[in-house]
Amino acid sequence: MIRDEFHVHINLFERGLTIEGSKDYVTAASNLLEDLYNSFKQKNDVTDQQIRYFTKMIKSGKSEISNGILSNVIVHNHKGKPVKPKTLGQKKYVDLIAKNDIVFGIGPAGTGKTFLAMAMAIKAFKNHDVERIILTRPAVEAGESLGFLPGDLQEKIDPYLRPIYDALFDILGYDQYTKLVERGLIEVAPLAYMRGRTLDNAYIVLDEAQNTTNEQMKMFLTRIGYGSKAIITGDITQVDLPRGKTSGLKNASTILKNIKGLEFMEFETSDIVRHPLVQKIINAYENQKVDKENENSNR
Repeated sequence: MIRDEFHVHINLFERGLTIEGSKDYVTAASNLLEDLYNSFKQKNDVTDQQIRYFTKMIKSGKSEISNGILSNVIVHNHKGKPVKPKTLGQKKYVDLIAKNDIVFGIGPAGTGKTFLAMAMAIKAFKNHDVERIILTRPAVEAGESLGFLPGDLQEKIDPYLRPIYDALFDILGYDQYTKLVERGLIEVAPLAYMRGRTLDNAYIVLDEAQNTTNEQMKMFLTRIGYGSKAIITGDITQVDLPRGKTSGLKNASTILKNIKGLEFMEFETSDIVRHPLVQKIINAYENQKVDKENENSNR
């Protein structure tokens, strides 16, 4: 991948390697290999995504980015692996969360909005900065009818909350998660359960916020009590509300943007850390949207 991206020849020897090519590309490839080696020494996996991202940044003139990203460990998961930002956008997001009581993370799927919010919540809980973690999302069907779900109330709402459970299990492990839930220190619930409550000394994460109405968003934001932090995440391009309903997230990003102590982080497709095709798929849909808007404006 490095050879193809920088048009260089790389020869591996027993005690090192040589890079041959134009001066600028040799320097760039050398810098990238140093970054990857430093990452490996810090017991990080060297992934295709990491190589692609660092390559893109180096080509855009941002050659001194890796140390700030790689050294920013949030927590270690239950397997001992470090959880950390993987892109500049993710690092900025984590920094904003650390400095502000309310942060909105807005952007496409796969940018780590929810996962990093969970990691920051767990870090704050382990550091005794908060007494509990509350995770919530609106129970809105994503374009398909689930019909009548069997089981008790918890079993009926679990499918809506599954992505939150997955992130918690990945970081905490099932056993520790179960213990904390049983003690009431972690609560995972639909947004409707937040009505009428005051949430003090808590770390609150509202996921899929693009599917809140204006009324629900206002209700959620006014639940936040003393000693609490709130992270609101969502993708305003994937609203599943009924036709005619305005997204509370989209409205909040307009009317709340000038409030001090409240910050908005907008992710870009370059922050996507899923399969490389995800970034291309999202770009294709965005281009189609722009083409349609141009077509309508020319009529």
